[in-house]
Amino acid sequence: MSDRTLFEKYGGFASVSKVVLAFYDTLLDSDEIGPFFDDVDMSRMVDHQTKFISSLLGGPASYTDVQLRQFHRNLDITNAHFDELKVVLEETLANHGFEPEDIQTALDAIEARRELIVD
Repeated sequence: MSDRTLFEKYGGFASVSKVVLAFYDTLLDSDEIGPFFDDVDMSRMVDHQTKFISSLLGGPASYTDVQLRQFHRNLDITNAHFDELKVVLEETLANHGFEPEDIQTALDAIEARRELIVD
């Protein structure tokens, strides 16, 4: 059994960055989630999300619970928004060659943070 993290298994920041760019391409087209990003500096957002997804996969650059709560407060993110985000993440990871059990690990990690993100 390997001690490699999913972050290492799937190619580190370069690969995660590609996943995040594809993830946002889909999210920005969403009628429900897209408007959250209307006035957002997307290059900064992609950088932050790359670090966040990397941390979910066992890589460096994690965010604290306090930071996650602070970033998302006052955004009125609902459970439905969060669920849609998870579906898009699942599809994006699958499209980038992640194995089903590894996708589930990432989804479980983000689900564990639902209460920090959903208003």
